[in-house]
Amino acid sequence: MNHFQHLHYAIEDCVARITLQRPQLHNAFNAALITELTEAIRLTRDNEQLRVLVLSGSGESFSAGGDLNWMQAMASASREDNRLDSLRLAAMFRSLDNLPKAVIARVNGPAFGGGVGLISCCDIAIAVASARFALSEVRLGLIPATIAPFVQARIGMTGMRRYALSGERFDAEAARQIGLIHQIASDAQQLDAMLQAQIEQLLQAAPGAVAECKQLIRKLTANDWSADATDKHTAAWIARVRAGEEGQHGLQAFLGKRKARWQNA
Repeated sequence: MNHFQHLHYAIEDCVARITLQRPQLHNAFNAALITELTEAIRLTRDNEQLRVLVLSGSGESFSAGGDLNWMQAMASASREDNRLDSLRLAAMFRSLDNLPKAVIARVNGPAFGGGVGLISCCDIAIAVASARFALSEVRLGLIPATIAPFVQARIGMTGMRRYALSGERFDAEAARQIGLIHQIASDAQQLDAMLQAQIEQLLQAAPGAVAECKQLIRKLTANDWSADATDKHTAAWIARVRAGEEGQHGLQAFLGKRKARWQNA
């Protein structure tokens, strides 16, 4: 299954796992890794049997963000080439954020810059206590522009104003307090135990409902409806889902005190 050079892609039952495989460079992005990540996310999206994606890093780090050699090469490229390169990076983050399946970040170590962006595009994040985080771009004379929409949606304007402006490192507890991560594991063994428990929880949910719920969250986060329009849209949304085949099956299974078909998978 794995035909990638910079990441490992594996499927076990209905769970896909992407593991970044540049440990010597702390799983930093370059053009090749961005292309491969985009492809692995597409494969996950198009496989109807898959219900959960787990994203992690190999070695001691989750991801250090942009590869400095790659960024140095881009610094000498034209402004148009830089724009196109950044668009490819943005498209990768967007495809992860929009994936209609549950996504868990298994944060096995430090996450800086774009690594924080990856976590922000995941639905659930579990990190080891030793993990450290930073939006470090300003310390290089740069800004976290491509990841900003995802990170700010995750940690809010208050978190962005502190950490994006200072570039300071913060620990797992601070990351949990601002909402970047959800759970903290004492070590790798507990990390995997907590990950497995979370996967089992997600597999109790109907796959179609998960996809619909992610769309609903994005719509409400965008906040581009009036109060009246919000009520009309959400009422129509639940009416459609409730009358659908999956909704009907789930309700009948609950009332009949039996497991729904997705809970028997």
